[in-house]
Amino acid sequence: MPFESELFEADVLAAFPAEVRIPARTVAAALDAAAESSPRILVVLDDDPTGTQSVADLPVLTRWDVSDFTWAFTHRINGRRPDAVYVLTNTRSLDPAEAAARNEEVVRNALAAAALESDSAGSSSAGSRLRLGFVSRSDSTLRGHYPLEPDTIAATVAAVSGDVTDGVVIVPAFPDAGRVTIGGVHFMRGTGDDAGKLTPVAETEFARDASFGFANSELAKYVEEKSQGRFPAESVIVLTLDVIRAAGPDGDPQVSAKAIADAIDAATGSTPIVADIVTENDLRALALGLQEAERRGKKLLYRVGPPFVRGRIGQEIRAELSGGEAYAGNTPSGAGGLIVVGSHVGVTTRQLEALVEQHSSARIVEIDVEKLLGGSAESYLDDLVRKVVESLHSADVILHTSRLLIKTDDAAESLRIARTVSAAVVAVVNRTLKTFPPRFVIAKGGITSSDVAAHGLEIRHAIVRGPMLPGIVSLWEPVDGPAKGIPFIVFAGNVGDDQSLAQVTRKLSNTF
Repeated sequence: MPFESELFEADVLAAFPAEVRIPARTVAAALDAAAESSPRILVVLDDDPTGTQSVADLPVLTRWDVSDFTWAFTHRINGRRPDAVYVLTNTRSLDPAEAAARNEEVVRNALAAAALESDSAGSSSAGSRLRLGFVSRSDSTLRGHYPLEPDTIAATVAAVSGDVTDGVVIVPAFPDAGRVTIGGVHFMRGTGDDAGKLTPVAETEFARDASFGFANSELAKYVEEKSQGRFPAESVIVLTLDVIRAAGPDGDPQVSAKAIADAIDAATGSTPIVADIVTENDLRALALGLQEAERRGKKLLYRVGPPFVRGRIGQEIRAELSGGEAYAGNTPSGAGGLIVVGSHVGVTTRQLEALVEQHSSARIVEIDVEKLLGGSAESYLDDLVRKVVESLHSADVILHTSRLLIKTDDAAESLRIARTVSAAVVAVVNRTLKTFPPRFVIAKGGITSSDVAAHGLEIRHAIVRGPMLPGIVSLWEPVDGPAKGIPFIVFAGNVGDDQSLAQVTRKLSNTF
């Protein structure tokens, strides 16, 4: 797609049909009908915990032993087996070899738990055994281990079950957060004075990521770039809005479903399949098409942004939670809350500045990254913990890393620095939790959220209750461990406007 100096969404969309109107219940009903003969759960390998921000009332795991999957597969929420289970792999913080090993371990253990669950339920016939689908959830701005992760999942599934993947469906779109795909090109929507404008994602700061940078916004070319030519751009199947919206606004959604499945028929040998998505209706149309393709026998894996799972399982968009709902079933403590900010993208820094400006009673504790990378790190951490604990007795605490991002040209060294910083954040959170538990914890940034959840708060099993802002920012309820009963807010670094962090904090705080 040729780009002009300025792109406006309305102009780009004018070349395509109107969206097909599809209620979530249509997708859910189709899934329920298929599950009567063969129940299925999507296992979502989430490379950081922010993928849960688009869903509600689903289990999330930060450990992936067979017993953890058994808990998730048998857990009932509102009397129902979950349609999806999230597994917090945190692989975006790992090097490629570590990421591959973790993906393989998760898939093998999930398949083993599914087999045990089927056997214990007396499901001896192949058609009634618990089936798993696998989703590799990654960043809506295209950062992450691609194609390594879907490649590893496909190879592991083939090794364990013999099922060979025909296609890998790539859906990075996240309309709630302003990321849409049109004509096979992935865009970021403008905000404020730039509302209505589209910027190709390769022209944003995210494409310059030290570890996962990229040069192409056209997804077929992105696939070729990241696969180093193994999948040439011309081999990628592109489901444009002409296909996704084939039924028209008042047409039968099955028309679009058939068009999508027909387009996927040629997929074989993990063929990449990219999909245009602009609205929730587009996600639901795609879900019906993918279900039809799988009914025909296609074996598919998914590499997606956050809202794909919600659309794929036919879940309604959950309204944002109130402060009261965030504490439902638990008694909030009188301590202050802990807001942990690790992300360095521009929007996070602006959100932090807005929070500090508005929340005058909050105490600020800064983690100086240069001190961490130098000597005397342990005594420095002792001092940080003392400051946080003392402050929590009377105020919310904003714990943030210094805003000067130390970068190198070496991707491995960049990851090492990030791990050092994250380890310090985790140590402060964990020691604080065990000394004087906070009223709530907000973690800003993907890797930050992951490490704070799994190690800082020692969460093993949790339930995703829903979003704290419309379509973004996830509330987890820890169901075990030392953080049980403390609301944990997963806040991606690259979502929301400048006021979003302050808005979420205001809902949860008793001093703001």
